[in-house]
Amino acid sequence: MKGLKKKIDSVKPQFEKGGKYEKLHSVFDGFYTFLFTPNETSRSGVHIHDANDSKRTMIMVVIALLPCCLFGMWNVGLQHALATGDPNHGVFSLFFYGFFATLPQILTAYIVGLGIEFVVAQIRGHEIQEGFLVSGILIPMICPVDTPCWMLAIAVAFSVIFAKEVFGGTGYNFLNVALVTRAFLFFAYPSQMSGDHVFVSLGGQEAIDAFSGATPLGQLASSSGPAQILGVNGTPLTFNDMFFGFYPGSWGETSTFCILLGLALLLVTGIASWRIVLSGALGGFFMALVANHFATPLYPVTYLTPWEQLSLGGFAFAIVFMATDPVTACRTTVGKYIYGFLIGAIAIIIRCYNTGYPEGAMLAVLLMNCFAALIDYCVVNANINRRLKRVAAKN
Repeated sequence: MKGLKKKIDSVKPQFEKGGKYEKLHSVFDGFYTFLFTPNETSRSGVHIHDANDSKRTMIMVVIALLPCCLFGMWNVGLQHALATGDPNHGVFSLFFYGFFATLPQILTAYIVGLGIEFVVAQIRGHEIQEGFLVSGILIPMICPVDTPCWMLAIAVAFSVIFAKEVFGGTGYNFLNVALVTRAFLFFAYPSQMSGDHVFVSLGGQEAIDAFSGATPLGQLASSSGPAQILGVNGTPLTFNDMFFGFYPGSWGETSTFCILLGLALLLVTGIASWRIVLSGALGGFFMALVANHFATPLYPVTYLTPWEQLSLGGFAFAIVFMATDPVTACRTTVGKYIYGFLIGAIAIIIRCYNTGYPEGAMLAVLLMNCFAALIDYCVVNANINRRLKRVAAKN
């Protein structure tokens, strides 16, 4: 690596101001800082001295996503094997089936998203930020495995341009980029995202007679009362299946167990806010408890227990990896509690009482992204007014 760095440093002046390739400075700098830690120091006064930077933070989030990513790939293979009635499947064959099924989506997200960011950074003369390192893997993980790559490319381009770059790039967006991509796909191509169609890529093979590709929440939303949730092969799902993620769905968000593994890393490293995660889980649990107490055949999802609500669909994934996004979430301590609780509660409300949309976590996070700044504003002003009253009382 030292030899490589020495060679790159030798051509670096050509990409700096006045060099032969000055116009490609942003592109060169993006690759350079991705490979090596910059040795430049601040030339003026700084407010924070910290070894951590956005690159290290983003890489840590990607590492936290690995359990969900690897399990999701394996689960894609498992659901395919169950759907086709293949009894002779091994662990590695299942994983590699899922790996090659999801790889085109991952490549599409990164190529389109990073391509746009490179172009915009070069036009503006800015540094290329590392924010899309996380968004690029989050986007395919929250989409069905059979989402066509051309749809994904359009959605990624829309979200990167209109939810991020028009506001100034990484750190300036007020909406989560990955969720904007999912929202675009849902509203532009609802048949691909509704949750009531085949989520398992069959690869041209015949499905067994009992096959059902609907997600658990999709099955409930289309039922006329309390119904038993079935797997793709027609067998009932247990709570263990729900918690560990052995069911069809967006391939990266089905396993609550793997999500908790990633959460542990994010909490230990201080990247994710435990206040948002805790309040989000409490908000979801509370609203699920209320909905279950007043369960009605008109809204069949209300028959799910609070633990099933927290384990199914994208609820846990959204609370851990989306709601905790430091750019789009609240920054005040009290605001984080309010923000997380409302996300959890609203997600369950949408899930239970909107039969046309069996998953509410995405819309709940996006909605609260819009109100995060307002919540912080109210909290700060409440603190100011309380202190002013305390000072006035002393005088």
